[in-house]
Amino acid sequence: MKVTEIEVRRVQLGYIDRGAYELSHYHDMTARTIYIAHTDTGLTGFGESESTESEEVMDRYVGSNPFDWMGDETSLGLGTAMYDLMGKAADVPVYKLFGQKYRSWVPVSSWTVSTTPERMAAAVADYAAQGYTWMKFHLSPFDNVLDQTEAMQQVAPEGFRLHYDFTMHGTEDHMPDLLQKLSEFPIAGCFEDPLPGEDIEGYRELRLRTSLPIVLHHFPTQATYEVFRHPADAYMLGHAHIGDAARRAGLFAAAGAPFMLQNTGSDITRAMTVHMMAAFPTGNFHFVSGTEIMAERFVTQPLDPINGLIRVSETPGLGVDLDLDKVRSLESAPAIKKPRFIIRTRYRNGTLLQTRPDPANPHFMVRPDWSRELMPMSYAAPLASDYWDDDGSEAFAATYRRIEEEGALIEAADAAPS
Repeated sequence: MKVTEIEVRRVQLGYIDRGAYELSHYHDMTARTIYIAHTDTGLTGFGESESTESEEVMDRYVGSNPFDWMGDETSLGLGTAMYDLMGKAADVPVYKLFGQKYRSWVPVSSWTVSTTPERMAAAVADYAAQGYTWMKFHLSPFDNVLDQTEAMQQVAPEGFRLHYDFTMHGTEDHMPDLLQKLSEFPIAGCFEDPLPGEDIEGYRELRLRTSLPIVLHHFPTQATYEVFRHPADAYMLGHAHIGDAARRAGLFAAAGAPFMLQNTGSDITRAMTVHMMAAFPTGNFHFVSGTEIMAERFVTQPLDPINGLIRVSETPGLGVDLDLDKVRSLESAPAIKKPRFIIRTRYRNGTLLQTRPDPANPHFMVRPDWSRELMPMSYAAPLASDYWDDDGSEAFAATYRRIEEEGALIEAADAAPS
């Protein structure tokens, strides 16, 4: 069996209506590349990625046997297509290519970004109704996480949990104190990257002072030696190549450490992640794919959770097929333009902070300290924020120019506009 062609389809998706406003102000995750790998035996395999692999990379796969890519370390998207082909050729589900099946149902988490308490509560209610029991979100110092959690607690069904992602800290907060306050809410579930990744001793101490699980995502030595020092209760691999994830899975199993994969994408990526988590001995922590934030699903068998779990397919390959008519329609869909906006943050003492995302810092909304334009900030400061989208007015244009020239604008209560 040889790969004869890799068909590339670039599709444009949209965010779900309920979360489109906040999601569009953080990221541009709506464009996806679908790979359709054809073979001389008539089999077809599917993969996907956020950006399109170069012709040089794709040429390495064309003419090869898909089994040459067992433990692929080159491309997660193309490797997924190869595993789909391998499973179909061997007439087995993909998880059997990794080893024994350890679980038939795999835990999954929903995902969103930080926004107002009211909109955070709406996200919890929405995802709970869809069958999710976890929601992960990136904290932002432009929002008060205690206010957010209180609002989400009011609408959360019993058993629903929050996965707080601190993106390696970056604020003035005393972490043991903040985590203790959050832990008092029944909805609080776990804390990801509450400290810089290299602070292994800090993580070890924080585990002793925190009642809820600590999750480590950013590893100082690439998830090797530090794991045996037990700095966390669970571990995350983000967008790891298939071979790398398999090796780390063995290390986590040796350490008896639960772990999760975070590979964002459509149902194709979600299916591959489910198969891997099913076969990795300690892959029993909820994985994240972000599939639920997209309005369009372009497979014939969407993978949706029941009580927070997704069933592992026993169909040969990944167990998903493309809806080609839907794919064709999405190829011609218009791209979503990220708005130009000003972040308006009002403190309860009346102070007004106005700033805008730093184009040189794609993570500005969660780590504004990386831009060095703002004063020290806190996840629990008494404040609330909204977005002033470019409305074409001279007032917006003038304020935006000032921010570009002067940096963040801070006005005392008696000088702030109403």
